[in-house]
Parts: sequence; structure tokens; C-alpha cells
Amino acid sequence: MKRSIRYYRIMWLKHDLPAGLSVFLVALPLCLGIALASGAPLYAGLLSGIIGGLVVALVSGAQLAVTGPAAGLSTLVSASIISLGGFQFFLLAVIVAGLFQILLGVFKLGSIGNYFPSAVIKGMLAAIGIILISKQIPLALGYDQPEFWTSGFMHLLDTKNVIASFSELNHHVTTTTLVISVVSIAAMVFLQHPKAIKFKIIPAPLLVVLIGVIVNMVLSGSLFELRSSQLVNIPTNVFENISFPDFSKMFNNVEVWKAGLLIGLLATLETLLSIDAIDKLDRRNRITPVNRELVAQGIGNVLCGVLGAIPITAVVVRGAANVDAGARTKLSAFTHGLFLLLAVLLIPSLLNEIPFASLAAILLVTGFNLTKPKLYRNMWSLGWKQFLPFLITIMVILFTDLLIGVSIGLLISVYFIIQTNFKTEYKINKSTLNSVDFYVIKLNSTVTFLNKVKLRKALDDIPDYSELMIDGSNSHFVDYDILEIVSEYQAKAHERHICVKLIGVALVNVTAIH
Repeated sequence: MKRSIRYYRIMWLKHDLPAGLSVFLVALPLCLGIALASGAPLYAGLLSGIIGGLVVALVSGAQLAVTGPAAGLSTLVSASIISLGGFQFFLLAVIVAGLFQILLGVFKLGSIGNYFPSAVIKGMLAAIGIILISKQIPLALGYDQPEFWTSGFMHLLDTKNVIASFSELNHHVTTTTLVISVVSIAAMVFLQHPKAIKFKIIPAPLLVVLIGVIVNMVLSGSLFELRSSQLVNIPTNVFENISFPDFSKMFNNVEVWKAGLLIGLLATLETLLSIDAIDKLDRRNRITPVNRELVAQGIGNVLCGVLGAIPITAVVVRGAANVDAGARTKLSAFTHGLFLLLAVLLIPSLLNEIPFASLAAILLVTGFNLTKPKLYRNMWSLGWKQFLPFLITIMVILFTDLLIGVSIGLLISVYFIIQTNFKTEYKINKSTLNSVDFYVIKLNSTVTFLNKVKLRKALDDIPDYSELMIDGSNSHFVDYDILEIVSEYQAKAHERHICVKLIGVALVNVTAIH
């Protein structure tokens, strides 16, 4: 045991401590930025990062994944806070989401992510990217009251609203925020380029925050100084200002449960996708137990709801930064959470020097990475059966909400699956021997009820005085409905002088059917 403790101590000091520090520097601005994009108190994003590091990392079986607030949930969080009537009621939905994830893990349903088509998931993430960008543009320009811009795309269809909003926005744009935003975005884009890796001395998000802080400090006292409303505002004592959930509304509000289940489902999908991506980066080929991961995420989200934080997921950006920094075990994720806690307790005044424009720049690049033009080109190259569900998911989410968009995208995908299934359940070949038409219907490995109508029509199209062979020798499963159609057809085929031969197809009792 002593040897084992010593081993982990050395691993932590040599690898996981510096990796945890590196991830902390990436996570700090992201926690603030995602809370900002979610319309939640800024401290709520920091608390989420702390819970993800100190709690989820210990319960989880993932060695390299890092948990925290996710940009992919910001749109749903923002909409839920508004629809539920306040942050305190929203926290109840976060608790429900956590309980839902725990149940998924306990009942071994961690494979749920495999049942969502890739096109729908990519469409969901692309739509989130578009919404994220639209919500950050006003802040990047200096507008410190972005309520209009967070109300959804349907509101933007009203020309009067658009003209009024741009007119109002024009009065809030400041030169300083424009400079900070442009320089920050340029720095983020430059440092993300593969050829710029040798210049990447510190994480790009941290560099962007430092740029904003330095610019604001240099301009302090001048005409170009940022307004206090354009800067982060975290209470000196965070724990005195935490909002707690109002449990009196938990059991008599259906909307809370609906929002909670949706948050839980999307958080689960994002976690499973992130875990899969990070496992592929692990040089030791360790595989994360997904059901245990869902239990860990669920516990984390329940705590987030109870303690006044926004929901969390495993996040690819933090996980990839963890791998790049040389992490070996989950102690690095725990260390990053510890650094976040110390930052909140010891240097809140320093965090309040960060301009909103810096955080907006980070999120603009994050949103763009979710909805790159390259993604659309790739989906188009895969054909209509992939591109159409992808595009429809995006459009419906933009003009309604995530749940409706994902549901309709899923239905479109299922339609194409069924259509493909219709075409592949059997093949018909025709030959002529001694002036007699000979037909062979070759059944594939799986034949389901979905092809009943088409099979019945194919059988009816067989001309009189023909010979027909139905070959099911390669079939592993033939639905009862198909066997019923074949049995009925054979029983009546002699009336049309059709000779039917069956191979590997079991007949059912036709008289019992009627």
C-alpha cells in the first residue's frame, strides 16, 4: 500500500500537477464565458467547474476526461431559466437531470448515445454553435444588455425588432471592446492553427483573458476605459451570494421535470461523445466505463442543482488540453478543480478585471468550431440521407427549440433507415427456361414487417403459369408477418397455376389465422 501511495504521489507531482494547472488555465475563462452565455450568474460557472473537478473526477472511472460546464448546453440553459421563471426554479431542473443520469447509469443504459444518428447529433451541435455566435456578437461589440439577442431566432424575423435593436446596439458599441474582441479572436484563431504550436506558450483562452485585462488596465482612467457593466462581476464572497433551489415548486411543476429530462438527455449525449473522443487520445488505451461515468455525472449535476451551479458534462476541450499537458491519471482533473476553488476564494477581485468582450471572443471561436463550413461540406458529400436530417435538425432548433429539433431530425433519420430497409430486405431475379418464367425471391439476413406491403405487391406481380422460389436460407430472422404473407400466398398460388417452392422458410398455419 505504501508503495502504491508513493507511486501516485510521484505521478501527481511529475505529471498530473502541471497538467491540472494547465487545464485550470483553460477552464477558468471557459467557466465564466459559458455562464455568461447561459444567462446564469458568473459564479455558477465557476462552481460547476469546481464540482466537476473535485467530485466527478473522484467518482468517475475516466482517467483523462475533465468535467465542467459545457458550451453545448448554454442555449438550453438560457431558455430554461427564462421559461421556468428564474434561476432558483432552473436549479430544480438540474437536480432532475442529475437523477435521470444516475438512473441511466444504474440500469446500464450508457449505450443510449449509440441510438442517436450521427447526422442529428452533428446538426444539434452546429445549431448550438450558430446560437452561441449570435448571442456573443453584442457583447463582443460592447453591448452590456444582450437580453434581446438571447430571445431566439423567431424574434429576429420581425423587421421592426431588428431595426430597433441595431439602432440601440449602435449606441453601445465602444472602440475598446472592438479592439479587445478583434485582437482576441485573431489570437485564438492563430494559436489553433497546427503550424502555430511552437508559439503556444500558454493556453489560448488564458492569453485572450490576459489581453483583455491588460488593455483595460492600460486604459484605466482614460476616455476609453471600459464601463463596470462591461466587466466580470463576481462577489468578493461567492458563498454569501449563492442561489439555492426552491424545493417547494419541484413536485407540482411539470415544466421543471420536462426541462430536467431534456437537460439530462443532452448532457448524457455530450458526455458520451466527449468520453469516446478522449479515450481515443489515451496513449494507454484505457476505456472509460460509461455507466459509472453517467452515475458520476449524475451525482455532479445533483450537487450543481443543490449548490446553485449550472449543469456539467465531460468536455472535449478540457479533456484534450489535459492529454496535451501530459496527464496520467484522474488526479489532474481533481487538481484543476482545486485550483478553481482557490481562485474563487483568494483572487475574486482579479477575476473582476476580465472584460466580457474577452469571454465573448472565446465563445465566438468555440461556436464557430461547432458549426464550421467544413462540417457542412462534409455532410453534403455524404449524400441526402445524411445531409437532410442534419440540415433540418439545425433549422428546426433555430426556429423552435432543441427538443423539437432533435426529435424531428431523429424522425427524418428513421424515415431514411426504413426506406433503405425496404430496398434491402429481398432481391428478385427472373429467368426463362423452356418458355416458363422462373422467379427467385432471395430474402436477406433480416426481414421485418416493414416490408409487408412491398412484398405482397411483388408476389401479386408474379404472372400466372410461372414458377417461384422463395429462398430464406441466408436469413437469420424472418418476421412472423412475412411468414404469414408467404403462407397465404402458397395456399392460393395453385389457383393461378403458380408453382411455389420454399427454401429455409417455415410456414405458419393459415387456417388458424382466419
